[in-house]
Amino acid sequence: MMEEIRIDVTKQTPEELALANEQAKHIFKFNHTMPGTAGYDELMHRIFPSMGEGSIVNTPLTAVRPHMVKIGRNVVVMPGCLIMSAGGITIDDGAMIAANVQLISNNHDLFERQVITCKPVYIGKNAWIGAGATILPGVTIGDNAVVGAASVVTKDVPANTIVAGNPAKFIKRIPPRHECSAANEEDATMQLGLDSCGD
Repeated sequence: MMEEIRIDVTKQTPEELALANEQAKHIFKFNHTMPGTAGYDELMHRIFPSMGEGSIVNTPLTAVRPHMVKIGRNVVVMPGCLIMSAGGITIDDGAMIAANVQLISNNHDLFERQVITCKPVYIGKNAWIGAGATILPGVTIGDNAVVGAASVVTKDVPANTIVAGNPAKFIKRIPPRHECSAANEEDATMQLGLDSCGD
């Protein structure tokens, strides 16, 4: 079973509070910096020090404890992303995070609400998280999986599958390319903007 980390936010050290303040200032400045400039790139890498080559995070961005985020190579994070990363978040190579996605690795204790309960979130290689989806603490999204728009993911998603809904449920398996066939107009996955190969 995945280990849960508990943090009492009323008992943070001066160093932790200073880091949070510094990160908030960087994110504010990042959100008001012209994209495509050296200053934008510098701030992006300062906010996310563990970021692979070819990756980009678009603004606006909301993030708490972004130093707990690991971003692989060739990752795209579209505008409006919320990243709550006290439990740790990994976005692996080639993943696509659509607009207004929420990646949430922490919750509040039901009785001691100043305590946040944290479990890591993992987004697998080449996974695609649809617009407005929410990924909750402790969830792993498998490699090449697709999460439909506005879904709320409460459980792990196996590799090469499509899920959608609230809570997210299995829709179909993504077949290997050689198994792909022409799109079926009645296929439920058409609502996700996919053909039978997940494209």
